[in-house]
Amino acid sequence: MPWAAPRHCAAGHPSFTGRRCPVCAAAAQARVDAARPTARKRGYDSKWEKARLGFLGSHPTCSCGAVATVVDHIVPHKGDKKLFWDRSNWQPLCASCHNRKTATEDGGFGRPARGDRKFDPPAAGPAPQSCAQTSGKWDFWG
Repeated sequence: MPWAAPRHCAAGHPSFTGRRCPVCAAAAQARVDAARPTARKRGYDSKWEKARLGFLGSHPTCSCGAVATVVDHIVPHKGDKKLFWDRSNWQPLCASCHNRKTATEDGGFGRPARGDRKFDPPAAGPAPQSCAQTSGKWDFWG
């Protein structure tokens, strides 16, 4: 049973609960995806895969201590090939730190990009644990 009363979409789609009509949200996301160039067109091709694997081989850990799985561009290249291939602009991150950095600096979750926010990765130490790996209960709420 929903916690909130159903809402009605101004476009005439079926009623829904939540913040946004799922049909309108899917259509908006499809428009954004159609306008964005493919990963290959943005430079992430086989040459990048080889360079990425080599970089992660020589830089295997994220600054938080977890295994690095992503090569992040410290300064977003925004299509600048020189900046894209500048290895001094690369950093190894785990997926969690990369997602956090992207959301903070590049305007994730629909927020506007804020270049003045800087990402400080967690201090080196043991790899972060999920709530299921802690004591087995939901203790992360306090």
